[in-house]
Parts: sequence; C-alpha cells; structure tokens
Amino acid sequence: MSVAAAPLTSNPNSPNRQYPLERTRNIGIAAHIDAGKTTLTERILFYTGMIHKIGEVHEGTTVTDWMEQERERGITITSAATTCFWEQRKEAGVFKGFEAIKMRVNIIDTPGHVDFTAEVERSLRVLDGAVAVFCGVAGVQPQSETVWRQATKYNVPRIAFVNKMDRTGANFNNAINDMRTKLRANAWPVLIPIGAEDQLRGQYDVINKKAVIYLDDEKMGSNYRIEEIPAEAQEMVDQAYNDLVTAISDLDDEIGEAFLEEKPITIEMLKAGIRRQTIANKFVPVVGGSAFKNKGVQYLVDAVIDYLPSPIDIPAAKGMDPDTLAPIEAVTDDNAKFCSLAFKLWTDPFVGKLVFFRVYSGKVTKGDTIYNPRTNKRDRISRLIQIQADKREDIDTIYSGDIAAIVGIKNVTTGDTLCNEDHPLLLEPPSFPDPVISMSIEPKTKLDQEKMGIALQRLAEEDPTFRVHTDEDTGQTIIAGMGELHLEIIRDRMLREFKVEANSGKPQIAYRETITSSATGEGKLIKQSGGRGQYGHVIVNVRPGERGKGLVIENKVVGGTIPKEYIPACKKGVEEAVLNGVVGGYPVIDVEIDIIDGSYHDVDSNELAFKMAAIFAAKDGFKKAGAILLEPIMKVENSTPEEYQGDIMGDLSRRRAAIKGIEAKNNLSIINADVPLAEMFGYSTAIRSLSKGRSSYSMEPSHFEQVPAQVLAAVLDQKAK
Repeated sequence: MSVAAAPLTSNPNSPNRQYPLERTRNIGIAAHIDAGKTTLTERILFYTGMIHKIGEVHEGTTVTDWMEQERERGITITSAATTCFWEQRKEAGVFKGFEAIKMRVNIIDTPGHVDFTAEVERSLRVLDGAVAVFCGVAGVQPQSETVWRQATKYNVPRIAFVNKMDRTGANFNNAINDMRTKLRANAWPVLIPIGAEDQLRGQYDVINKKAVIYLDDEKMGSNYRIEEIPAEAQEMVDQAYNDLVTAISDLDDEIGEAFLEEKPITIEMLKAGIRRQTIANKFVPVVGGSAFKNKGVQYLVDAVIDYLPSPIDIPAAKGMDPDTLAPIEAVTDDNAKFCSLAFKLWTDPFVGKLVFFRVYSGKVTKGDTIYNPRTNKRDRISRLIQIQADKREDIDTIYSGDIAAIVGIKNVTTGDTLCNEDHPLLLEPPSFPDPVISMSIEPKTKLDQEKMGIALQRLAEEDPTFRVHTDEDTGQTIIAGMGELHLEIIRDRMLREFKVEANSGKPQIAYRETITSSATGEGKLIKQSGGRGQYGHVIVNVRPGERGKGLVIENKVVGGTIPKEYIPACKKGVEEAVLNGVVGGYPVIDVEIDIIDGSYHDVDSNELAFKMAAIFAAKDGFKKAGAILLEPIMKVENSTPEEYQGDIMGDLSRRRAAIKGIEAKNNLSIINADVPLAEMFGYSTAIRSLSKGRSSYSMEPSHFEQVPAQVLAAVLDQKAK
C-alpha cells in the first residue's frame, strides 16, 4: 500500500490560506454517458449554495455544460472545473476539532461519451478522489468500465453513487453485484435507498442506523428529517451493517483487532477504517439515490468529505529532474518550492486563453515568474482565476493541493509542468489514445483559409486527441479524432467560435499495418553524376513486436561497417519508413527493427544517403515479412427490447460483428459485440429504424485486427481514389 509522503514542514499549511489542506477535496465525477454526472454536479452546487436555481440538462440550463453544443445535445463535451464549499453537520463527520466544519471541494464534471475520453484521462490525472456514478437501471455499462480502468491507472480512490433510483426497473443490489463482478470492486453500501422507482423517499444510513427522509417541498430536497429505522427494515439495515463491519475488519488492522476481541466499534472508528481502506483503494463505499429527484445528494457530499482523501492523504506526486532524469517528489506543502501540472487548455469566451493547473507543492502568487522545463521558457503570471460555479473570481495566491486557472500564458501544452526555476521538475503527463478516424477538410472561401489554420491550431492545442496534418500527396488538410461526434463538434466549434465555414470529406478509418514474420531487408543509395556522389548501404532485421509497443529500433552494427556518426541518420530513416507501409501506405505499428550491417564510402557517404538507404532497407524488410493491413475494432454494447433482438443481431452480423455475449436485464437484451469501425457508419440511424427508436448503443475503441482478404481490395481501392 502506498502511503502519503511526509510534509517538509511540521505544518504544511500556509498561515494565509483560508481552508487548510485537510479540509480540501479535489474530486471528479465520472461515469458512462447519460448516468447523471452533470445533474449530480448541478445538485451539489445548489446544496452548497453556489447557485440559487437548479439547472437541468434537458432544459439546457446547467452551469458546467456551458458550451452551446453541450446544451443542444444534452451531453458533456469538455470537463468543467468548479469550486464549492460544504458545511458538514458535526454529528455526521469523522473530522472533530474544527469549530465550523466547513470544507472546500474542487469538482471536475467529466464527459461520459467515449469520443471525449481524453477529458476524463487528464482530469483523473490531477484529482485525489472520484465519485463514480452508475445508473440504477443499467448498472455497469461499457464506458463505466473504461472510466474505472482510468481511475485504477492513476490510483484514484472512489465512492460509487448509484443514481436514477427513481427510474422504472432501478435495482440497487443488482448495481452493486455488477460492480463486484464486472469491475472487481470491493463495494459495500453505506447509504441504502429507501424504496425505488416512484416510491423512492430517502436513504437508510447504515453506519448511524437512521433513516433520512427527503421532503418534496418547494426547496428542491434541501429539507430532510432523520427518523428511526422502521421495524420492517431493521433486519435488512442490521445485516448491511454487519456485512460492512466484516468487510472492513478483513482489510483494516484496527477494526479487525476490535472485531476479533469483540470490543465495541464506534461510529468514528468505523468511519475512520472505511476512510483508510477507501484511500488505499481496497474498498468502495456505495451510496444510492436520485440526483434528478433531489434525494440523497447531501449525504453523498458528506461521504465525499468522510471517505475521500485530502491532498495530504495521498502519495507525493512523482517527477524527475529534467537534466539528470533522477526521480524527485513534489510533496504537498505550502512552504515547499512551487510545482504544478497544466492539465487543460481552454479558450474562455469571457477572459481569453485559460490554462487550468493543479498545484502539487508550494504556492504561486500573481506577479510571480514560473518556469516550463519542457520549453526552458519563463512566464510571468499576470492573472489567476478560480471558477466558482458559473462565476470567475480573481485570486491573488493559489496554494498546494488546489486547482485554478492562469490567464494568458503562452507556449504551454497539456501535460506541461509549471514550476520554480531554482527547483526544476518534470511531472509525468497524462497519456492519451491515438485517433481512430480522420477526414479531409477545406475552407469554403479563400478568406477562410488563414482563419481555418489558426482555428485548427487553437483546437489542437486544447485537445490532445485531436490531430491536424497536411497530406503530402494531395496537399489536403486532414483532421483526426476519436469518433464521428468528436470531429462533428470540432467543425461546429470552428464555425461558432472562429467563424470559419468548412467542407469536409467522408470520414476515413485510421488503418494500420504490421508484419507477421521476421525478414532481412537491404537498402542501397548509389548516385554518381560527376563530382561528389551519394553512397549509403544499410541492412536491417525486421520482426513483429509486442502488441501496443509501437516501434523499437536497435543498433546492432559491429566492426564499424556503418560509422557511428551515420547511425542517427539510419534511425531517422527507419522512423520515416514506418510512416508509410507497403500494403496501402498506412503507418506501420508494433515492429522491432535492428540495424545490423551495411557499408560506406570514404568520400560519397553522408547522412542523407544513409537515411535514404535505411528507408529502402526497412521497406524491403516489410515486403518480405508478410505485411498485413489492420483495422480498428470497436467494442459495441447494444441495449434493445427483446422483440427486436433478432433484427439487431442480424444487422450486426451484416457489419462483420463478432458477438461476445447476450444478457437479459429488465426486459432488455444487452448485446456485446466487437465490430470493425468501418462498418459502424450510420449505425444509429439503422438501429433507430429497426427498433422504432427504442434501441440504444455505446461504443469505444478496443483493438486492431487484420482486415479480411475479401475486404482488403475494397479498402485499397478506396485509398487509391
């Protein structure tokens, strides 16, 4: 178990900070699309007094979904960071000793749609804890699994909120079983919903053994009363309490010891044990309720305060010295040297270019100069802002453990470390998947040409999964992203934010190539045309690499047959060769290439000649090594009423789908399949007509597979056109 690093000073809090580190929470709200993340965020902002009227996703009035595209579609596209303050009831919390138990909570509402997975990735990289939201009807859905994996990758402790318990077919126990089986989560309820569907009234507080009844008055669930547990539910709550204590005693030494010795386990002890094991990522407390119906949100925020870590409860951020690459830690302490990570760039319609950053150690004040070790550039901070709900508040100083935004600094990209120049440090940036789909784009008029270049550059700066390049053969501008919706939003933003009208070509699939066997390739460049000539000769071994490893190049030349000074040129040539394969000119992935031999000429050899010879050698090797074309495969989950199951499966079969499994849930058939991305265009329209609009689906990138022989010719013909 990783433990938090000790602060550098006895008190890591600056005397000037308003909320000490132990009363700060940085949380994200993450889940499958349409599980209710934005609605939950909106309720939290309302109950914490940050907003005075609840916005609704379906009305397009929410605070965190402020983009026009988000409000029109009812989805979250960009993660929104906001700060709120919560006064925890003294009898509820494990934090005694504060006179006014007021907490500061920084929240990031993330998108659920797989096309915007980068937003979730970069948010989880800088958060200390997360609320994973699940639909009470659907349970664990495909994107829930992806988000869960991302949280596990960054060791983010989680609380689960089973939302939509007011919906027909909602089942709290089924959702928990789903978490245990599909996510391997050690999940146990701490707040059980009272009733379900239209009978949902409140929550049973398992630890305090009380019933919390939310009142349906004009105050939107702000008022509730605490009652004794009714006789008919007493046995169920007692059983849930015993199961909870048993689960924690299996993990926690202190509770385990008291349990074995049959000593009384107080509420404070139990909560402290749950907190320790949640922070250690060994336990997931589960809360049930309905954000839309205003039932259960206040006690969920209490659970966030009680069980999710403060910045000093988590291990120090790990980084390295930019020069020596020696490991260094950024300890959470206001008195340490300043170090932070820029995790998001955004062009704000009100204040201009924003760089959202998380401070890991030290503090930074308006007017300070910060240093970017990636670019070796300094920048002066002229303005710091904090976003509180839909207001932007100027602040003078930002302390360790906090999230804020800098206005107007230049030469920063997502994942850059911003730190003190006397103490340079490179923190590990978030990692992002490669785009799977591309299309050509061209401006409608000459006037739009220059504006389009600026717009695309700005959008690519903000979004690490959006790429732009120019096709050397055709001169076309190609944009690439994570899906059709992603590119559609990009074009929409170009029009609305940059006033650029553009025509786009048909979406193209990001095919790849690889090899199936080992081979030796030879390349020679010999040019003699009077005077000094060109001579380069390279021999390489090529072989299939491990899936997902990309390109590995090694120099295995012995005896100086290729002089040392030409080896970097050979490597550059190999790197260039893999950009265009021999099957259809697509990038070659997962290959290992050894430069093994060659020859040189005392006068005619130079770097360019060896670079060209290495390109020829690699291509020669690919031809001999059984090069194949790979296509992206999508993991698709389709939920359809049982009467349409046959039609939906027939349609999937026509799309070359491999059906992985079918399960029945609440009169729905859930069909899981792997389907080539090339066959998924127009899928939403097709299933709408097949199921009279009652089917829904979600998909996410899964892996690459070889293109079948009967499809290969059509793909290559399309490429040739």
